[in-house]
Amino acid sequence: MEGVIDAVTRDLLTREEGLDWTVTEFVRVVDTRLPPRVFYKHCLELHPEARRAGAQDAVTTPSGVPVHLQLLGSDPAALAANARQALRLGAIGLDLNFGCPAKTVNRHDGGASLLRDPRRVQRVVSAVSEAVGDQIPVTAKIRLGFADRRLALACAQAAEDGGARHLVVHARTRNEGYRPPAHWEWIARIRHHLTIPVIANGDIWTLADYWKARSLSGCEDVMLGRAVLADPGLPARIRHWQRCGEQLPATTWRHRAAILDAYAHRQRATLPDKVVVALLKQWLNQMRGRDGEAARRFQALRRETRLTPFLAGLHAEPGGLAPSTAIPALAD
Repeated sequence: MEGVIDAVTRDLLTREEGLDWTVTEFVRVVDTRLPPRVFYKHCLELHPEARRAGAQDAVTTPSGVPVHLQLLGSDPAALAANARQALRLGAIGLDLNFGCPAKTVNRHDGGASLLRDPRRVQRVVSAVSEAVGDQIPVTAKIRLGFADRRLALACAQAAEDGGARHLVVHARTRNEGYRPPAHWEWIARIRHHLTIPVIANGDIWTLADYWKARSLSGCEDVMLGRAVLADPGLPARIRHWQRCGEQLPATTWRHRAAILDAYAHRQRATLPDKVVVALLKQWLNQMRGRDGEAARRFQALRRETRLTPFLAGLHAEPGGLAPSTAIPALAD
């Protein structure tokens, strides 16, 4: 989720119910202790000014949803030093990333690259857990392995043995990337061997996916990543179904457009309009794979670089767009 889940996005996505906690984009740790400004950049909610402005002295979004800081790296000593730095700055939880499949990250010995050796996973989790003690929880996220699933259980056990309080499992290997299907049944194998809570992740795009993932994995909880960008209303639909067994209507385009509009107006306060348009296209691109109207808007606006016309295009009726950005009909 690097580059797409900043403080503004976290704020907008947590204004409605459904999300119990959030995780920042990862802070990349190499071999030194990072200065406070790096932590504040990735976790604005950690900044003293943001915390004083909140309802309580806690690291949360403005809606009160807790924000945990994510660390990515492979050097146990450096990660421990940065864990202590994060603790001094007031972090309320540290999440360790062993799941990122990006080639650049893996080439520099980060993310899923550590899944090739469960001993390295344990050393990292142990170092960070010992650095913060019982003061804040340390959690971890893994995949089902790097090239294959032979070490999936060993890596999960290593995270628990190292002191992880819970484990998120993305139900694919690194080499499988984001290609469907997600192997939720493999999470059940892991869950049966661990004593800490296991959280299912991967390809949970709809309420039906949520129920299938929960049924096959046996997990009570799930983590949403790309899906909450594609459909910001999904967490609320899941929570409503949990509460009363009823299915809420699908997220409307008007609701999606309102979120994008709010995002644009927040971001344009500090960023050039062209950059804001690029960010809006990035988010709209996430939506278009799961929503026909988002796909039509993306096609109509993909060459627009000016913010005001772009926002107008988001809110225009389908027939109200200028001829140069007319929305083509979708094929059946």
